[in-house]
Amino acid sequence: MRELFRRHHEPGFQAVDEVNRDIPDDLWVKCPKCGELLYHRELEHNDMVCPKCSNHFRLSAHARIAQLADPDSFEEHFSHLLPTDALGFSSNGEKYSDKLASTQRKTGLREAMVVGTARIQDEPVVLAVTDFRFLGGTMASVYGEKLVRAVDLAMMHGYPVLTVSASGGARMHEGMFSLMQMAKTTAAFARLGRAGLPHVALLTDPCLGGVTASYCTVADIIIGEPGALIGFAGPRVIEQTTRQKLPQGFQTAEFCLEHGMIDLVVPRRELRTTIGNILKVFSGGCRVDR
Repeated sequence: MRELFRRHHEPGFQAVDEVNRDIPDDLWVKCPKCGELLYHRELEHNDMVCPKCSNHFRLSAHARIAQLADPDSFEEHFSHLLPTDALGFSSNGEKYSDKLASTQRKTGLREAMVVGTARIQDEPVVLAVTDFRFLGGTMASVYGEKLVRAVDLAMMHGYPVLTVSASGGARMHEGMFSLMQMAKTTAAFARLGRAGLPHVALLTDPCLGGVTASYCTVADIIIGEPGALIGFAGPRVIEQTTRQKLPQGFQTAEFCLEHGMIDLVVPRRELRTTIGNILKVFSGGCRVDR
């Protein structure tokens, strides 16, 4: 301590506030659930799950793919599809076309949905993953089109489909075109079912609105991440509409499991093995990994 004090008063000593200027802003992360200050690298090492309270932080689409898919097995498809402002939509003086361009620059994505082929535990699968950073993961025309093409790709190769959803619902900027995606995607997955190919849905925080009310809740197996908010309208809207106090933990993945809406709640660290085992069962394989 004396040495530190002595060095602090020596000429040329770099003050603490000067050192802090070189520290990255994201070096420490505050857990939104328990308030614990977490070292970002430790959080990444723990699959972005808080080691104190097990809060599951949201993941980008590509981080999710890296966590689920076998190394170097993912190959993206349909990345050329671009959303357009068919309605000339504007809100609070901001054009939808400008908002799209801004979001694309910030996220490096062209749309909220990322689709491709991959292997999980050496089982082939078509992956369709939503990125919540892109306008709240909302479902619009290109999002729906990518899902339909994902189903077509799966039927072409005889692969199952794994959807990973984190969404606020239908995208208001595209109006009726967004709402039409509910019927369009549900019809596509009905075709997948008639072809005898499975659809496994992973619902992550949050999964709301038209996405929950369409393709992701008609899957053969529905999995939720711990603590994920899953429902149609948000809890506050429901509480204000019904004027009733909602039950503790209402619309969490655990609540949905207890009331029969989903099949499993699986911690992030166990997801790859669990989904791999499910795919093995569907493919007719007898061996499962533990």
